[in-house]
Amino acid sequence: MSLETTKTEFIEACGIRFAFRRFGAATGTPVVFLQHFTGNMDSWDPAVANGLAKTRPVIVFNNTGVGTTTGVTPDSVEQMSADAETFIKALGLPEVDLLGFSLGGMLAQVLAPRNRGQIRKIILAGAAPPGGEEHLLSVVENTFSQGAADIRLPLFFTPSDASQRAGREFVARATARAKDRDPESGEGVSGPHAKAIIAWCARKNEGAELLRAIGQPTLIVHGSDDTMFPSINAYNIFKSMKDAQLILYADSGHGALFQYPQRFVAHCRAFLDD
Repeated sequence: MSLETTKTEFIEACGIRFAFRRFGAATGTPVVFLQHFTGNMDSWDPAVANGLAKTRPVIVFNNTGVGTTTGVTPDSVEQMSADAETFIKALGLPEVDLLGFSLGGMLAQVLAPRNRGQIRKIILAGAAPPGGEEHLLSVVENTFSQGAADIRLPLFFTPSDASQRAGREFVARATARAKDRDPESGEGVSGPHAKAIIAWCARKNEGAELLRAIGQPTLIVHGSDDTMFPSINAYNIFKSMKDAQLILYADSGHGALFQYPQRFVAHCRAFLDD
């Protein structure tokens, strides 16, 4: 099975009916994917999810109020993290790794120190620490004004021919699932998500304290030309952590992991298997 073909399952916990998909290898530490601003399960790149699933179980899910998961989307990173924690515990897994992209990377930073015994390693892609630099609303507004065929092309990729070509390939992969696709997010998701991100990045002088509390090995991956969360965020996360590795991908934006999926998967495998 793959991201494009795996059946959606549901599990109820604390009054929320979480939608998720589980696929990949039968053994190994599962990797739980934490999604970006307004993203759902079908926003992931199959090349990334399926690549990691070749050697370990992969679990993607919709957090509260997103896609086919019930409830009202929270407007804080802390509550989103608590809901993600509820979902992970409901699965009954003794140990997991986390892959957090963008907003999902913020959730991973909160989850890791709270769950030292259950969370083994974390991967942060395109994330920012508390008090980090963000240009979410201005970048999104500018992107919509460009009238792009797909908003992800200017949002996740640089203007270069190579990056835009990679972006079109990503969009083709991410839209391949024909059956049982998640509904697109509306204002009920985008509004709370934006509020949560802005509040997170407004928390000055708190980032280092949280990051120093994370004891798990961490892989940080970022795009060299990320306009939404500039690459200084990745460097600041790296400098504040006890056990971290930092990788910057050339000529790439917020969706660097989607521009270089094979490279990203290889880096993740090396990190997770070490």
